[in-house]
Amino acid sequence: MALQPWITGTVIRIADHTPTTRQFWIEVPTLSVFDFKPGQFVTLDLPIHEKPNKRWRSYSIASRPDGTNVFELIIVKVENGAGTTYLFDHVIVGSTLTLRGPQGVFVLPEHLEENLFLICTGTGIAPFRSMVTHLWKHQIHTGAVHLVFGCRKKEDLLYFDELTQLQQENPSFHYHPVLSRESWEGKSGYVHAVYEALCEQKQPAHFLLCGWKNMIDEAYARIQAMGYDKKSIHREIYG
Repeated sequence: MALQPWITGTVIRIADHTPTTRQFWIEVPTLSVFDFKPGQFVTLDLPIHEKPNKRWRSYSIASRPDGTNVFELIIVKVENGAGTTYLFDHVIVGSTLTLRGPQGVFVLPEHLEENLFLICTGTGIAPFRSMVTHLWKHQIHTGAVHLVFGCRKKEDLLYFDELTQLQQENPSFHYHPVLSRESWEGKSGYVHAVYEALCEQKQPAHFLLCGWKNMIDEAYARIQAMGYDKKSIHREIYG
């Protein structure tokens, strides 16, 4: 497959979402519609190194495809990370970014009759936010959709109010935030205990995993240990 061309996007809005994450809305002026599948990502070419492959940073699209030429990224500030330091310290509204995309095959399964488990940590929630808002907007029939989202503290829960509201409006969508470093009114611990409890009956299911490698490796092993085929597990690793 031929590589996609690099195009220019303009940052039209920026917002601090949590103390360590920031939302960037990017418009592609040369396109009337920036079309993508929920779950795909874009690659940014940032002026942080002389070698191209050390300038590239990939981020999942956090918004759903809405027929416009604007998309949203949510990015966490990585300590000593050249890419995020540049984005947080130098990019303002009106800045231009060189990007390529959409790319990737981490998308919704073709058949959505089985229960769908979206398991993530940190900004790994970005592609899943795109997926669940797309499904709801277009009233696409699915089996139960379970979003299991792990992070450390309540202040780290990305899109918490939005996803809580979506659960109230959509009976097939179930939101399971879980905190590992703070006691609160919701679930505490790690994501693994949550999806294992939900899958006790070994019902047919498809699993999408997104986030840090350690979580994904453990989930990949645990899900197979429950008796699910590895073909039902799709992974997108961050870091």
